[in-house]
Amino acid sequence: MREYFLRTERLGFSQWREEDLDLAFSLWGDPEVTRYISANGIFSGQEIKARLQKEIKNNELYGVQYWPIFGLETAEHIGCCGLRPYNLEKGIYELGFHLKSRHWGKGYAYEAAAAVIRHALDKLHAANLFAGHNPHNAASKRLLEKLGFKYSHDEFYPPTGLRHPSYTYY
Repeated sequence: MREYFLRTERLGFSQWREEDLDLAFSLWGDPEVTRYISANGIFSGQEIKARLQKEIKNNELYGVQYWPIFGLETAEHIGCCGLRPYNLEKGIYELGFHLKSRHWGKGYAYEAAAAVIRHALDKLHAANLFAGHNPHNAASKRLLEKLGFKYSHDEFYPPTGLRHPSYTYY
């Protein structure tokens, strides 16, 4: 049984643990999920392990990560949504989300991201939030705009080798 530190109507937010490698593989091993976050569209097994370690380390160092999210009724792993440091000197965190493809189109990304925004502002006292998306990912663009993010600039994102449209919350 997982503990949830944050809940929405349908989702529970947990924390990545060492024993979550199977969950990490089920999420970041899906080419539908990684096609917009990797230059070749897929993560190798080593990249998935490194991604899990990065999330765990971010939580240890900064108290944030792209937290794993689960359905409250089913306990099914839906994906992840959370924060990572972007410019902590200025109090800015980066918002991100990756959902398993079978959960797309159900409003989970909006529900999770809205909860993370509230958490960032109310609990972490973030001065601002940053988010970006692959220029070919129209769904992420629409979601960020729906959440209230405003386009600010294009920023080079090394994992894809592309300049990603980038947004701020304020």
